[in-house]
Amino acid sequence: MTVDTLSNVSHLLASLGLEADNPGAFAGTWIPTHGERVVSLNPATGEPIAAVHMASVDDYERVAAVSLDAFREWQTWPAPKRGEVVRQLGEELRRHKAELGHLVSLEVGKITSEGLGEVQEMIDMADLAVGMSRQLYGLSMHSERPQHRMYEQWHPLGPIGVITAFNFPVAVWAWNAMVAAVCGDSVIWKPSHQAPLTALAVTRIADRVLKANNAPPIFNLAFGGRAGVGERMVADRRLPLISATGSVRMGREIGKVLADRLGRGLMELGGNNGILVTDDADLDLALRAVLFAAVGTAGQRCTTTRRLFLQKGIAAEMKRRLVDAYKSIRVGDPLEPGTLMGPLIDETAVTNMLKAIDTAQAEGGKVLAGGKRIDRPGFFVEPTLIEATVHMPITCEETFAPILYVFEFEDLDEAIRMHNSVPQGLSSAIFTLNMRSAERFLAATGSDCGIANVNIGTSGAEIGGAFGGEKETGGGREAGSDSWKIYMRRQTCTLNWGTSLPLAQGVEFKVGE
Repeated sequence: MTVDTLSNVSHLLASLGLEADNPGAFAGTWIPTHGERVVSLNPATGEPIAAVHMASVDDYERVAAVSLDAFREWQTWPAPKRGEVVRQLGEELRRHKAELGHLVSLEVGKITSEGLGEVQEMIDMADLAVGMSRQLYGLSMHSERPQHRMYEQWHPLGPIGVITAFNFPVAVWAWNAMVAAVCGDSVIWKPSHQAPLTALAVTRIADRVLKANNAPPIFNLAFGGRAGVGERMVADRRLPLISATGSVRMGREIGKVLADRLGRGLMELGGNNGILVTDDADLDLALRAVLFAAVGTAGQRCTTTRRLFLQKGIAAEMKRRLVDAYKSIRVGDPLEPGTLMGPLIDETAVTNMLKAIDTAQAEGGKVLAGGKRIDRPGFFVEPTLIEATVHMPITCEETFAPILYVFEFEDLDEAIRMHNSVPQGLSSAIFTLNMRSAERFLAATGSDCGIANVNIGTSGAEIGGAFGGEKETGGGREAGSDSWKIYMRRQTCTLNWGTSLPLAQGVEFKVGE
């Protein structure tokens, strides 16, 4: 075991500007908060790391007021100048990559490479956003009226509310905050109650960069529960956009409130991701991809592979390889070299996983590997492989844990129907060496997910593409491509540079004739 001693944890927190007890609100400066004291636990041991005092609704009001004032100034900065501030933020994150990655691993149980990878994702998002700051393009259109010019331009939208989940405690903030910043928006961040320390550390780093550039306090934070701060943020008409990552149930609740006030919602909700493996697939490649996508982050990614569809010709062989591989997965301290799977986030996650396994067995599923809790401190479980059929209702649900349901299919059309039969639609993949099968999967009548891959797994999306899904996944898009448009308002402009006033569509309106 290499779980850090309390003294090492204290040294790590101090290096990031954190103490044993931390205020849970930032509005250009740290606000003393006196709400509920929430202890952040190390899921590998169940022991406390540090505590944070939640913000109250009054604290949130101070944060929102500062964010609105900051937006009013920030939107006047030229976009490339805003990009320069974001570039410097990326450089500051680079300087603290090791400490931040360590803290991510401590607080949410990711193995070391994944903790560091999450910080790298923030850095990469800063680089991507810097490029965006010079490419916030509008279109030019030809007018049907003589001596008229038409074009569109994009303006900053306003303060943005960002609600993040524990499984990517800082990367998802970066997907939103880096892009929103170059678009001219300010951000209020409500992090997960299970991962407040990483949010506090990143906010401190961002604040130093802003102050060094005499920039307004555009990166603010309000740590609170779903009731209180969360409800107030979602209902706040000063925030034209709420970006929320979490469960489908949470998304439905937020969506109702936003619809009532006609606010925008960027939803990244549940995933029930599937991989299809055909008879002609490279099984070595497929095996490696399935293992990372199903077991990585202990099955606690929204893009985790939860359903595996095997064509009958290779099904027996692939199952045999999977069972052998699952038995060899090293589960343990996420900071120890060689560990492939760390703990679940908390006791509730363990309980939910064991209940899902019991339900699957009651519905006719057969456990091929794993299926148990590991008897040691912390929240460790065995990665679990279950032989399933499409008639098992549990396979249509997302259990946020390392459970992989395995199905068999005859032909590709049958597999696609099975794959698309669930209410979620985030990520998907097919392993095949047949071009026609690949194109069939990518066609409009193929995968119904927001992400569709060929010969790579469902996890590990690159930031250059727009990330998000369809159906109950919420329809939101973050990170690359043209995702920046959600953080801005579009304005269509028409200039008449002539002396007459022709109307569109040939309409005539002659006064006095």
